Amino acid sequence: MEHDIKILNSLITTTIDSVDGYNAAADGADNTAFRELFRKRADERRGVVTQLQGQVRALGGNPEDDGSALAGAHRFFMNLRDSMTGTDDEAIIAEVERGEDVIKAKFEGAMNDTDLSAASRDIVQGCYSSVREGHDQMRDLKLGMSGANAL
Repeated sequence: MEHDIKILNSLITTTIDSVDGYNAAADGADNTAFRELFRKRADERRGVVTQLQGQVRALGGNPEDDGSALAGAHRFFMNLRDSMTGTDDEAIIAEVERGEDVIKAKFEGAMNDTDLSAASRDIVQGCYSSVREGHDQMRDLKLGMSGANAL
């Protein structure tokens, strides 16, 4: 149980970071369609957080409800960089896609954790579909933008 709670809380923290990242991306995007896409993804990730928190509670644990300090530091430096250099939608999408690589890898690691109970693994696998979809969408968007600029 304790192992499951630790793994799930780690996923919760990373997923909250993802929500925060999508909200920051929405705030910084120039394109209305991108802003809406980022807000939609943030909402989906909030749903993932809720599911993971529910499993932690079911296991008798206290679910995380805040992002990581590391992500906060990362956002601080991104904001500092942006204030000095400016941003564009392509740069924002590249940064979001980089974050998607992190969360996808973290969920895959949890699914491969042989010490995770079957019930917790089922929750993680269910949540992973949203994570994988978001990752793939941002990857494709990034590739499409970089391909368009190469023309």
